[in-house]
Amino acid sequence: MSFRFITKAIHAYLIDYPVAVFLIVAPFLLNLGQSGPVAMWLSVVTGVAALLLPILTNHPTGLIRVIPYPVHLWVDRAVGIVFLIAPFAFGFSGLDAWYYWVLAVAVILVTSVFNAPAVQDRLDMHVAG
Repeated sequence: MSFRFITKAIHAYLIDYPVAVFLIVAPFLLNLGQSGPVAMWLSVVTGVAALLLPILTNHPTGLIRVIPYPVHLWVDRAVGIVFLIAPFAFGFSGLDAWYYWVLAVAVILVTSVFNAPAVQDRLDMHVAG
């Protein structure tokens, strides 16, 4: 049993859009920004961009499909690295810092450690239809 279970289809249908909405809504629900306004708006701006990225990606939920899926994954990983560094760079503390650190670890795990190889994606697409 492989721990690399997040296929392109799972990423497209179950992760991309819900995470984008979370990034937009969560800062308001959690009252982020106690360390400064960047702590709130970094998430919101990233969430808006995260809504656009899957629309432009060549995967099952892509509408325009101009960005190859591997590039999409590298953009996601770059966001994870930015989230990891942001608390240090912007002086976030408390919940503001933990919010970004937890998201950074989640993004890096999902796009690197748990990401299934492309062969699995082709198998999923073949079985699905």
